[in-house]
Amino acid sequence: MKIIKKLLMARATAMLGDKLVKLAAGAILTVFVARMLGAAELGIYSIVMAWSAFLVPLTSMGLNNLVVRQMTKLSSGQEAMTMLYTAVSIRLTLGLIGGGVLLGLFYLLNPELFSGHLNYAIPLLFMLQAFFGFLLFEFYLNYQGTFRSPAYAKSVISLLSFAVKLLLLLQGFGIASLLLMTAIEFLLVGLTQYLLYLRKHQPFKEETQRWQRYHPRHFSFAQAKVLLKRSAWLWLSGIVSVIYLKIDIVMLGSIAGAEQAGIYAAASRLSELWYIFPATLAVRYYPDMLKAFEKGWHGYLLKLRRFALMFFSAALAIALVMTLCAEWLILLLFGEAFNDAVTVLRIHIWAGCFIFVRYLIGQHLVITEQEPLSLFSHGMGALINVGLNLWWIPQYGIVGAAWATLISYAYASFFFLFFAKSTRTQFWQLLRVKRASLTDNGTMND
Repeated sequence: MKIIKKLLMARATAMLGDKLVKLAAGAILTVFVARMLGAAELGIYSIVMAWSAFLVPLTSMGLNNLVVRQMTKLSSGQEAMTMLYTAVSIRLTLGLIGGGVLLGLFYLLNPELFSGHLNYAIPLLFMLQAFFGFLLFEFYLNYQGTFRSPAYAKSVISLLSFAVKLLLLLQGFGIASLLLMTAIEFLLVGLTQYLLYLRKHQPFKEETQRWQRYHPRHFSFAQAKVLLKRSAWLWLSGIVSVIYLKIDIVMLGSIAGAEQAGIYAAASRLSELWYIFPATLAVRYYPDMLKAFEKGWHGYLLKLRRFALMFFSAALAIALVMTLCAEWLILLLFGEAFNDAVTVLRIHIWAGCFIFVRYLIGQHLVITEQEPLSLFSHGMGALINVGLNLWWIPQYGIVGAAWATLISYAYASFFFLFFAKSTRTQFWQLLRVKRASLTDNGTMND
């Protein structure tokens, strides 16, 4: 019992539980939509949610880890508070502006989807996503050592949202109700993280006073300029990364139709379900990596290599099992109408071997202040994915889209390391590092 209790109270378990609940709920919902409404409706739902994903970089602005990294360099609590609140204001403002712009673009390209209840469900989804700007408070709480409360709160909201969505489906409601509930979930998650911050945050460094409540009046143009300059590479990288991660669904919907997009979405959902593990653990281990880096290059490389081996081994095992079980899983969950998704899953699942490691590489690029490389890698990945999709979807349909995804993920997540001198050198150092074999400046002591 003590072991079980300890496991349940572990920080990583709490954070992983939150992500697992959200992704598991999403996967189960995908199954119900496919079974009850069919591939075409699942395709429409997936296309809208893919467009919604394009807003994530605008509601984060690359500021998640960067803000905490910059705050640790400040000696004054007032300066640190101003930086945090300035970053939140930036995210809220640009999230709302981005939501409006994306809504207009979505309407121009998909006017046929704006009918019935979708007329208000889609706009609300795009606009309320701006409240994800409040997730910066969660990142600051994580840095101060508070992991469980924010994670459990999000888990509860995800479960309640899932229960309502399932009930709506069973009562005969359509896609619009699911989108509306997702919009409300965005709002609740953001506000909950802020309320937890008010209750849980500790005084900054050696100070005794806790910070005031968030208010836009704490906005600092000087600090905003610094943050935007430092984060520019990261949020641009985030935009192009979402393009190469989600463009397949959007392009399939435009080229092959909503039904084919729905079949592809069923397979990709099962594949991407596993990405929750590296995403969660990378956030959990980021403070450890940052502290190791501040102590010395040698210890940092050892820790980074240990995490990388752990992440890659897990991805490889998952890919092997899912490849063998693909046909059984697809037929069990979605039925024979989705038989074409089997081949897609067997290809798409191997992208995880690169995505798992990419989460750590992304953290490394922030810690070592190599943000431009993140943009470069994601930009090339987006170009490769778009180009291959344009070439292969008309010829090979959803199978072509799966191969395009695998190849673009492989380059953008790992192979780009060999095209920059700094990361190429660091990669070889990572492979060769042994205890006491590197000095703090990263030179070898052979």
